[in-house]
Amino acid sequence: MTSRRTASPVNVDVRVLVVNAGSSTLKLSLLDANDSELWARELAAPRAVVEADAVATALAALPASAEVAGHRVVHGGERFREAVVVDDGVEAELRELTALAPLHQPKSLAALNAVTRALPNVPEVACFDTAFHATLPAEAATYALPRAWRARYGVRRYGFHGLSHAYAARAAGAARRVVTCHLGAGASLCAVLDGRSVDTTMGFTPLEGLVMATRSGSVDPGLLLWLQQHEGFTADEMAEALDHESGLLGLAGTADMRQLLAREDADAQLALGVYIHRLRAGIAAMVASLDGLDALVFTGGVGERAARVRELACAGLSHLGVGTPGSAVRVLAVRAREDLEIARQARALLSE
Repeated sequence: MTSRRTASPVNVDVRVLVVNAGSSTLKLSLLDANDSELWARELAAPRAVVEADAVATALAALPASAEVAGHRVVHGGERFREAVVVDDGVEAELRELTALAPLHQPKSLAALNAVTRALPNVPEVACFDTAFHATLPAEAATYALPRAWRARYGVRRYGFHGLSHAYAARAAGAARRVVTCHLGAGASLCAVLDGRSVDTTMGFTPLEGLVMATRSGSVDPGLLLWLQQHEGFTADEMAEALDHESGLLGLAGTADMRQLLAREDADAQLALGVYIHRLRAGIAAMVASLDGLDALVFTGGVGERAARVRELACAGLSHLGVGTPGSAVRVLAVRAREDLEIARQARALLSE
C-alpha cells in the first residue's frame, strides 16, 4: 500500500486529472478550470489489471500539472455516501468492499496506487458510482429477504452508474421529476426528484434491471436455482453466463446495438423487442416513483446515438405524456460526461 499525505484545501479553479477505471480500459484525462480537455489517454486494462508503469509513462506526458486527481470508484458500500479524499484509512476501507464488486474494485484500487506512485504530491479524491443512490428511501433500497441476511451481509439495493445519472439529471435544468436512462454496454434507469435519486433499476450488483449488452438484467431467481439444481452449474459458471454471455449477445449473437439495428432477422427483432419491452417497463416504474414526469433524459453510447431506440421507447410511453403533441415532458439526449461529474465533485470537496 502506498502511503498518502493529507490533502489541504485548494482553489476551486484547478486542473483535475480524471481517472476512470472501466471494465476493459483505464481512461485518463486532464481538464482545465473551465472543463476543457487538455490531454487524454486510454490504456488497455483487462479485468483487474492496471499496469503502474504504463500509467506512469502516460502521466509523464501531461502538458500541465494536475492539482487534484479524481477517481471513479464503482462501490462505496453504505459507508461512502459522497466523494472523499483518499488517505490510508479510506483505501483500507475500499479494499474491504472488494467482495461487493470483485470485478471492478480491485481495478479502481490499482489505478489509485498507480497514480499515487506517479504523482505523489497530488491529492486524490474517490467519487463513487453508488453514492448518488445513497438517498434512496428504505422502501426502494430494501429487499424482502430475511432480516439476518440484510443485517449481516449488507444486502440492499445500492444502484450504480450514479456519476452518469447525476450529470444527466442536471442536464434537465429546472425539471423536478426526471428519469435518466444510462444506456450503454451496461444499462440502468434512475428516478430523480429535486436532484436526488429516489429509485433505480440496478441493485445489489450491476446485474439487476434492464437487458444489457452481455448482462441478463433481472431474471427469476427461481430459474437460476432450478438451473443449479437440475444442471449442476457452479456459481462461477452462472456468473460467467449472466455477466458475459447473456443480454443482447445471448439473444442475437451480438452485443453491439448498431449491428442489431441494421439486421432484420428474427433473432435481431426478438432481441430488440425484449430490450425495448424492459426499457419501457422500467421507465414507467421510475415515473411511478416520481408521481409524474417532467423530463426524460437518454445518455450513454446507445442512449446518445441510437435515435431508433429512443423513438421505440418513447412510442410506448404516450400515456405518460412522452412524445405527445403539446406535452410538457421534455425528451433529451445528453452526452455521458462522468469526467465532468468527477471533476465537479473533486473540486467541491477540496475547496471546502
